[in-house]
Formats: sequence, C-alpha cells, structure tokens
Amino acid sequence: MKNETAVFGGGCFWCTEAIFKMAKGVTSVTSGYAGGYAESPNYYQVCSGTTGHAEVIKVEYDADVIRYEDLLEVFWQAHDPTTKNRQGNDIGTQYRSIILFQDLEQKRKAEESMAQMNASGLFKKPVVTEIKPLDEFYVAEDYHKDYFANNPSQPYCRAIISPKVAHFLEKNRDNFAK
Repeated sequence: MKNETAVFGGGCFWCTEAIFKMAKGVTSVTSGYAGGYAESPNYYQVCSGTTGHAEVIKVEYDADVIRYEDLLEVFWQAHDPTTKNRQGNDIGTQYRSIILFQDLEQKRKAEESMAQMNASGLFKKPVVTEIKPLDEFYVAEDYHKDYFANNPSQPYCRAIISPKVAHFLEKNRDNFAK
C-alpha cells in the first residue's frame, strides 16, 4: 500500500467529501480549511469570507489503486470549476475551486490536467481553478465529518448533495461505490 495525500476545494466540503469517499483506493477524506491566512480558523470564520481559506478536503489514497491524475478527474467532475468563488447557491471565496499541491509533481500534474480540461471543450467557460501550494490544512469541526452519510434527511443533503452524488455515480459507476 502506497499512501499519498491530495487536497482539493470544490465548493461545500460536504459535497466533495461524499463523492471522494466512494472512490476505490481512497482510504479517508477529511473536511477542513486551507488556502488562506488566518491561523486555526473555525467554520463560522471561514463562512464569513474573512480568513482567505476555502472549504477543502484532504484525500488520503492508496496510489497503487488510484493515481493523483484519477483524483483530478474526479475533482473536475465533482463541481463546476468555471465559476469563480461560487458553487450553486454557495457564494464567496470560501467556496472557490482550488487545488493545493504538496510538491512540484502534484503542481505539474494539476496544471497539465487543468490545461487539458480547458482544451477539451468539456466546459463552455474557462476553468478558473486556483492552483497553489498547501501551507497548512486545518481540520474542520467534528460535526462536519461524514456529514452527508450522517445527515441524509437534512434539507441541504436531500436537495443538493444527494442529486449531485447520484449524477456523479451515474457517469462513474465502475470506479465508485466501493
């Protein structure tokens, strides 16, 4: 087993966590905050948009089963990377599309993948995802862990996350739903 880590932000971390947790080879997904300047932020501070942080997930995975490039493909499909500082009704820099790389190899792969997405014609608008180094990852409060799995009847989960997960699975069933 070759354990590696990737950090992505694609809007609400409840949504991206739910999708990435289903990928074969992903061993854990942790919701958190990164990409900003405030030390030890909490959910309410990040939601205020004053910390510079985005809601992100840290994905731990077995690189013998799933590659970083495969995770980037999931990332592009799991959200709309063409909307700046917004995912659906979630608006603000804390919901921006962001890839936080941990080394130059991840940076190179993220930049190549983004260029491929822009050239592919898959999206009608250019990808606006920010790619920057990971300085610090702050783990979100415990109640965010497995939020979708633990709160399936919560209105946001029913209206937003459930359809997003269903749509994603419809297109990617072979590599998901462990």
